Amino acid sequence: MSTDLSWVADAMRQTVPWVSSAGITFHEVTATRVVCGLPDVEGQRNHVGGPHAAVMFGLAETASGAVGLAAFSGEMGRATPLVVRSEIRYRKVALGELTAEAVLGRGVDEVIAELDSGVRPEFAVECVIRDANDVVTAEMTVVWTLRPNKAK
Repeated sequence: MSTDLSWVADAMRQTVPWVSSAGITFHEVTATRVVCGLPDVEGQRNHVGGPHAAVMFGLAETASGAVGLAAFSGEMGRATPLVVRSEIRYRKVALGELTAEAVLGRGVDEVIAELDSGVRPEFAVECVIRDANDVVTAEMTVVWTLRPNKAK
């Protein structure tokens, strides 16, 4: 059975204004993998003519957040996704448009079972950023948690 996750891109644009202002596009969204794109914008370039490190980081973090939203959308009424930590490894100078592929690093059922047991789960999302020539320019790990919402 296939689940329609086309709403995730709109939700990201509505809840995170930077996503729209940066021009991030969503090429693929599944419950375990998201591919996002970032156009080459002159005003977002660094001193060597490529996309600034900050926008590269933002692209990958956005893709990782979209994976979390897609994977755990059924839990959003009782938990809030938050970034715990991130590590980015810049590999090569990026040029042109970028894509970021984010892949969920743990099983959805395993994370939900931890949440159900009262544990505040953490899950890693592994991201790969490629430039317009399909060259891997950076890799990033974003560790997320599902923080249980306080009862009102």
